[in-house]
Amino acid sequence: MQNRITTLFGIAYPIVQAGMVWASGWRLASAVANAGGLGLLGAGSMYPEVLREHILKCQEATSNPFGVNIPMLYPEIDKLMEIVTETGVRIVFTSAGNPKTWTSFLKDKGITVVHVVSSLKFALKAQEAGVDAIVAEGFEAGGHNGRDESTTFTLLPIVRERIDIPLIAAGGIATGRAMLAAMVLGAEGVQVGSRFVASHEASSHPSFKQRVVAAGEGDTQLTLKELAPVRLLKNKFYQDIQRAYAQGASVDDLRSLLGRSRAKKGMFEGDLEEGELEIGQVSAQINDIKPAAEIVANIIQEYAEARRQLCEGMPVWPRGT
Repeated sequence: MQNRITTLFGIAYPIVQAGMVWASGWRLASAVANAGGLGLLGAGSMYPEVLREHILKCQEATSNPFGVNIPMLYPEIDKLMEIVTETGVRIVFTSAGNPKTWTSFLKDKGITVVHVVSSLKFALKAQEAGVDAIVAEGFEAGGHNGRDESTTFTLLPIVRERIDIPLIAAGGIATGRAMLAAMVLGAEGVQVGSRFVASHEASSHPSFKQRVVAAGEGDTQLTLKELAPVRLLKNKFYQDIQRAYAQGASVDDLRSLLGRSRAKKGMFEGDLEEGELEIGQVSAQINDIKPAAEIVANIIQEYAEARRQLCEGMPVWPRGT
């Protein structure tokens, strides 16, 4: 299954495991890499020396390519960039900021750079900055995403028509059928987040994983646009946010309510009421916790079967599935 994405990263399958905060440590990234996808370490929830430790452990656990996701709003981003270059990381995904800031620095070091965007405007800026590929992420995705609320399957063809570099789809993708649909709309690979949260190797708290599995349609909501838009599972903290809005909360009020370490409290420490529980809409389709390698294999198997059925004029979603 070779295309520009597999060639760019040197992987077997065009599946990227998203670099999610409090979930994407070395165990998950190396497991996905060993299964033929691209695993990413989520640097956004790591102190610099913790990132170094995860990179070194990932290098010990796999000989296959893996990368690091670095949010550009990280307060000590210069230290993270020094660590990825010192440790020999070959792939970096950047997000939540201006790609011009670090792309040249990384590419001068021989590092492949991918930038995550939520709109055509930022996709064009990223291509102009010289990135090697773009992740177009719809607002279905968990965690922090775009203010415009463009869906993945609306955003993909808009971006595909205007860029020349490889395109990866993200947001609402957890199955092989969704991967096939994304490829039809112009993607050359997919980035999968929520499905890998519900994996054995994810570093997120077991209680959070079980809450993801239990989620149904409508159990997530994009909120806190005044600070940074984030998709959350509805819990007590979410309801507190809604009451604050109803009472006319200011930006400072919302910032005070959010406080510090809400995401860590929820996703890593397992406080399902007071914590910030970031997950995508696709959590409603996730019904079990599996090894990461099995998730990769299932996506590829379902993708191939759906593609075969489509080519043969058969129903892609047979009864009973």
